[in-house]
Amino acid sequence: MNEIHIRPATSADLPLLLEFEQGVIAAERPFDPTIRPHPTRYYDLRGMLTDPDVCLLVAEQQQQLVGSGYARIKEAKPFNRHSHYAYLGFMYVLPSFRGRGINGLLIDALKQWALSKGLHEMRLEVYYDNAAAIRAYEKAGFTKHMIEMRIPI
Repeated sequence: MNEIHIRPATSADLPLLLEFEQGVIAAERPFDPTIRPHPTRYYDLRGMLTDPDVCLLVAEQQQQLVGSGYARIKEAKPFNRHSHYAYLGFMYVLPSFRGRGINGLLIDALKQWALSKGLHEMRLEVYYDNAAAIRAYEKAGFTKHMIEMRIPI
């Protein structure tokens, strides 16, 4: 089997990262009626490449990008025991590469980055009905913590 390599994203990766972003949006659209119609964007990917508080990684196999993810240092709420934590997002793996542990490799690399920054907690958001994503994150060691609720008015 061809090995998966995790590395920092570069500006040369931007065209594919923009495609991955649309893949994330397409995957989340069925779970969230509040997402704007196409075209829409979630991230400032170019800015993330140079932000010292962000680690944007890609997974590649034989020089083909197959996945992505980022961690951002965020300030915790004043009542939390910790002052900052790593927030994970943009977790995406091409459909034909899913089920190979790539998400776990990305999370492990982001965890190492967070530890190198002195952080000891990682958080992420996942849609309540996205059972496949929840299973993947639980497999990586995440536990359910809070449910955000909404009502259109």
